[in-house]
Amino acid sequence: MPTKFVIIGGGPAGNAAATHAARLGAEVTIIERDVIGGAAHLWDCIPSKTMIATGGAMSFTRRIGGMGLEKQEVEVDIEALTGRIDDIKGRLGRNITRLLESQNVRMIAGTARVMDPHTIEATTTSAAGVTSVEVLHADAILIATGSRPRIPDWCVTDGERVLTTRDCYPPTIFPTSMTVVGSGVTGVEFVHMFSSFGAAVTLVVSRQQVLPNKDPEVAAVLEDDFLKRGVRLLKGARATSIERVGDEVVVSCDDGRIVRSSHAVLAIGSVPNTDQLGLEDAGVLTDGGYVTINRHCQSNVDHIYAAGDVSGKLPLSSVASMQGRKVAEHVMGLQKVAHRHLDYDKAASAIFTEPEIADVGLAETEAFADGRKIRVTKVPFSSTAKALINNDSRGFVKIVSDPATGVVLGGSIVGRHAAELISVIALAVTAHLKVSDIVESLLVHPALAEALAEAAE
Repeated sequence: MPTKFVIIGGGPAGNAAATHAARLGAEVTIIERDVIGGAAHLWDCIPSKTMIATGGAMSFTRRIGGMGLEKQEVEVDIEALTGRIDDIKGRLGRNITRLLESQNVRMIAGTARVMDPHTIEATTTSAAGVTSVEVLHADAILIATGSRPRIPDWCVTDGERVLTTRDCYPPTIFPTSMTVVGSGVTGVEFVHMFSSFGAAVTLVVSRQQVLPNKDPEVAAVLEDDFLKRGVRLLKGARATSIERVGDEVVVSCDDGRIVRSSHAVLAIGSVPNTDQLGLEDAGVLTDGGYVTINRHCQSNVDHIYAAGDVSGKLPLSSVASMQGRKVAEHVMGLQKVAHRHLDYDKAASAIFTEPEIADVGLAETEAFADGRKIRVTKVPFSSTAKALINNDSRGFVKIVSDPATGVVLGGSIVGRHAAELISVIALAVTAHLKVSDIVESLLVHPALAEALAEAAE
């Protein structure tokens, strides 16, 4: 009998687990309440990055004077942009669905509840409004239900002027002014996006730097670019209330400062979607709603797994997908042979601001805090021919290595195409390559990647 594997949640973690397990011979069922592909992925990540790309194109047109071209003013076509977002989401969603269908993965459009360690109740509602319940037996269960924007009790969102990140797309209008509450990854991406579209943006920063968990040098480059674009930074201010007063939104901070704008968006984290799953009935332990997992992504109930945002690990689609793959391997017994455990410390991440920011592995500040000896080399893009050709020399490449062995431990990149360039350092970190391996690689000239070799030298 094939292993009956039931997955709750059809996002990156659930899809990767389903396709990999099906290839290995499992009988797979996915239960998804919103959209195959994942609500966070197709409703948050893809639309926001599409809008950021469009905003980036608008920003680029403002700089073309430095490339021997005559400046041109461009305006956003909201209807065309919305159509572009829908088209991209639709194509990606259809591709995922076709792949699952080709592997005979059963997809149930509905909600799920875990009744006991091996029983799941799936509830579906037909187009006519008829509700039906199906009981499924599972040899293994994966919880991959993602997360939703966190809304504090001091704020009431209305989806019109007081927004969560998910309310910002598809766009119906672009605000004249916007207050962004939250200076983490999502917050700074929204600052970049709205300022690119011409809004007067204020960022409420609860600490003394944006991106408080990132390298201060990295944060400084981004802050400098924000200030040059006219973004107002309220540092050391924590929002305590957001109120709508007519057509104005008033954000009050704990230090007495007040910000008035036409719109405000909350970007202060997320909460896991586990509250309606009945995990307690299966004896699954959670911490703050996140499922507690081991290195195999197993919960305390060994055949019930968790992956993606609900696992409480890095909230990245790439991490979720890899977790899903590892879960499938474990469910199908492949951990008994060669099996590489997922190392979260080696996950590359990117922030799609302008300039882009990306990092991987050991950070310089983290190493110094731990008293660890490291070698840090840094090369500005202003020294590379390609950056000058692109008329965009902002940022730098920083590589962290072991001074005794030369092994690459981590790195940070700020600048154009940082999200792509970090892959070289990520591969070096994962494969335990040395800086000499990068130096001796015959890279393209002229290319931004040359800065990687220079930093490694």
